Amino acid sequence: MPDAVRQEWHPRHSPWLVAVGVMLATFMQVLDTSIANIALPHIAGSLSSTPDQATWVLTSYLVANAIILPMTGWLSNYFGRKRLLISCIGMFTFASVLCGMSPSLPMLILARIVQGAGGGAMVPIAQAVMLESFPPHKRGIAMATFAQAVVVAPIIGPTLGGWITDNYSWRWIFYINLPVGLLAIFLAEWLVEDPPYIKRNVKAAIDVLGFALLAVWLATLQIVLDKGQEADWLGAAWVRWFLAVSAAAMIAFIIREFNVEHPLVNLRIFRSRNFAVGVVLMTVVGLILYGTTAELPLFLQTLMGYPALQSGYALSPRGAAAFVTTFFVGRLVGRVPTRWMLLLGFSLLSFSAFLLGRINLQVSFASIVLPTVLNGVAISFIFVPLTTVTMSQLRQRDIGSGTGLYNLMLNLGGSVGIALVTTLVARRTQVHQALLAGHLTPSNPLFTRRFGAARTMLERHGDPVAAIHRAWAIFYNVLNRQSHLWGFVDTFRYFGLLVLCCVPLIFLLKPPPHAPVRRVDVH
Repeated sequence: MPDAVRQEWHPRHSPWLVAVGVMLATFMQVLDTSIANIALPHIAGSLSSTPDQATWVLTSYLVANAIILPMTGWLSNYFGRKRLLISCIGMFTFASVLCGMSPSLPMLILARIVQGAGGGAMVPIAQAVMLESFPPHKRGIAMATFAQAVVVAPIIGPTLGGWITDNYSWRWIFYINLPVGLLAIFLAEWLVEDPPYIKRNVKAAIDVLGFALLAVWLATLQIVLDKGQEADWLGAAWVRWFLAVSAAAMIAFIIREFNVEHPLVNLRIFRSRNFAVGVVLMTVVGLILYGTTAELPLFLQTLMGYPALQSGYALSPRGAAAFVTTFFVGRLVGRVPTRWMLLLGFSLLSFSAFLLGRINLQVSFASIVLPTVLNGVAISFIFVPLTTVTMSQLRQRDIGSGTGLYNLMLNLGGSVGIALVTTLVARRTQVHQALLAGHLTPSNPLFTRRFGAARTMLERHGDPVAAIHRAWAIFYNVLNRQSHLWGFVDTFRYFGLLVLCCVPLIFLLKPPPHAPVRRVDVH
């Protein structure tokens, strides 16, 4: 079938009905990447495990998710996109029920692996279905709708998870997927259909070696990103071994995919300049999105004393801003040059990071609202046009592979962002602690005067010797809080600089092709 005919294919149902059908599954899956974070202490206590052991509930899900994501295009061609989507929703929903029923941590981790494998293909399939269902000139609006789930769900996840855990049980963060999953299966069966070129490609053999290399590469990398800080990164022998194995598996996988007749992942689409540049930019966006989502609540809980649920509320303005802005951005795609929209988005994202880099120990909740709102607006101005322009140069039959790789790098960027937050905050705290400690010496008259005043005050209420120790404890606590604060400040500023470094890449993107006038009249 000629490409021209393939490009003219469109679904029998309205694209908006199709969007509703696939977006429900997408929202459910993306929500589960973050909803369990806030419940980890409750899970650990309920299943008689340590907090460190409970983090495998997150790691196992991310590993399984990452392995399946890049295979989405191949799996769709082999099984059929509709059949794969319904199977994935069913697997995800069944595994969610198993998660809620788990009597032990190993059982919960096993169920999360199944859940991650089922959810891995759902987001790229939904994105591919929407890109193919809408004509090119309406893909900006389609991606604006898609962004509602991908951008907003990770933000509201911790808040929703905290509310459910506090008011009911951590098991209900998994049970709520049952009615949603059943409805998503019904809508997918009714609305989703396979394009002609998907139905034709059913002869591909399973590349067992390629799958093994992919699994080893992504599993070892994800485990290092999640557990590396706890093990002091390269200071641990197992981290060095895992990184070496991951790098070797990645190189072998790339070589394999370029030389096998039916590759699991079509890496040749990276020859498209827009796709290659767009993937790099989306990786950075994922890093910033998930990094700040992890860092801001961490700051509010550890230094400001906010409860878990209240710290989750701090991200609500970003979710609301992204939700509202995305509607307008979708209508601007195709009318406003993509580069200008991306420049505005990256500029706002950098500015919001620098604003968060001005936090202090007296900051009010209201002072955090502005940078978080700007962050949400920025994400909308980036995600919608970037997704549209990244996929604009791909053939319609390659969109399935493209969305799988695109979402894989978004998730890996998020894992890198979370790992960077924990590492940078810890390391920069140590640096500032050493610098500040250098000022607590008898040669510093300001310190001597204030330490003497504190000791004199404490001596009035107790033993003089104990007063000295208590005065030192007070000053060390102040030093520790200030150095910890500077660790957060530095990390936010590094994020702002990283975003600015991405701006030159925007000018490498080619504008998406404009749709012919006759197609506009039809739709």
